[in-house]
Amino acid sequence: MPVNIGTPLSSTATKVLFCGGGELGKEVVIELQRYGVEIIVVDRYPNSPAMQVAHRSHCVSMTDGAALRAVIELEKPDFIVPEIEAIATDILVELETEGFHVIPTANAAKLTMNREGIRRLAAEELCIKTSPYQFAENREEFDVAVKEIGIPCVIKPIMSSSGKGQSTIQTESDITKAWEYAQQGGRTGAGKVIIEGYVDFDYEITQLTVRHLSNGKIETSFCEPIGHAQINGDYRQSWQPQKMSKSALQKSRDIATKITKALGGRGVFGVELFIKGDEVIFSEVSPRPHDTGMVTMISQDLSQFALHARAILGLPIPSIHFHGPSASSVILVEGKSTQVSYQDIDKVLQQENTQVRLFGKPEVVGERRMGVVLTRAETVEDATKKAILGSEAVKTSL
Repeated sequence: MPVNIGTPLSSTATKVLFCGGGELGKEVVIELQRYGVEIIVVDRYPNSPAMQVAHRSHCVSMTDGAALRAVIELEKPDFIVPEIEAIATDILVELETEGFHVIPTANAAKLTMNREGIRRLAAEELCIKTSPYQFAENREEFDVAVKEIGIPCVIKPIMSSSGKGQSTIQTESDITKAWEYAQQGGRTGAGKVIIEGYVDFDYEITQLTVRHLSNGKIETSFCEPIGHAQINGDYRQSWQPQKMSKSALQKSRDIATKITKALGGRGVFGVELFIKGDEVIFSEVSPRPHDTGMVTMISQDLSQFALHARAILGLPIPSIHFHGPSASSVILVEGKSTQVSYQDIDKVLQQENTQVRLFGKPEVVGERRMGVVLTRAETVEDATKKAILGSEAVKTSL
């Protein structure tokens, strides 16, 4: 069927509603605005980054199913796009059965909202290799699981993001601290955790995978593999392409195809994988653009956000052109303020093939990603070094 796009703020409008409005959603909103799409953003706090570039917004708790349903029934969007994990996904499943179109699917949002759903799908249904794992709902189960998995092991709440609640048990003295930290870091409060066997890997990648329409059929396309550095489970730098063997790359894409096909629908998926030589081990998947994929804003003709926008609307993606070695580095701000300002951006932008994105987040409490520096260079190493120096050069005032 031909794609029909209306005029925003008119009776013909093509309407997209975002559940969550962070920096990743903001970039997708900007790309959809280029096609004249009417945008509604729903988030738990006012003036979130995506709200600032939307036609209108609503403030409700994403986990309040009744409130979320009320907004969606009021707006009657053509597409519902979950932008965060902590959403009342059962409501999305109900709405999908009633005729609403959830991107990629309501079931994908539900399965990936918690680590248990997606891990069981990958390991137990699709037989994809993962690290050994167990789940624990209380301290007694946790202690047993740690003993059976063995030390070292990685502990994560089944629902969290940006490394919150995640830690590694290196010795027995870390066990209590890891349990307590996981209970504090869950998106919906204390609860079940996953205990993962420690994986001895050379590096980890994000394989951005796009399911999109082409002549009425779903096709799968890939971006160049993205390597990344994390601190306490939270992304700090990413680079593209990650150097890897042809065998490992093919296995990564085979796994990405398998898991995204099982989740269904169309859109960008961030498939996270551990690589050891030619061996590939599945870690996680996000049914939406990935934070490490911000590097694609400078590395590709169509960023992951532009790709997601096309996939949402059912537009073709005949090719993805890669410009060359690129990197991103986070602008991290620590403190407490609703009056953050930034200096020395002009000095950073004096460097060739360098860009800066400030997310426009309304406040910082503790440590928060507030922007990113993007670079290109002759090599990945040079691009990464330039990105880190750029992000460190941006000064902030609270």
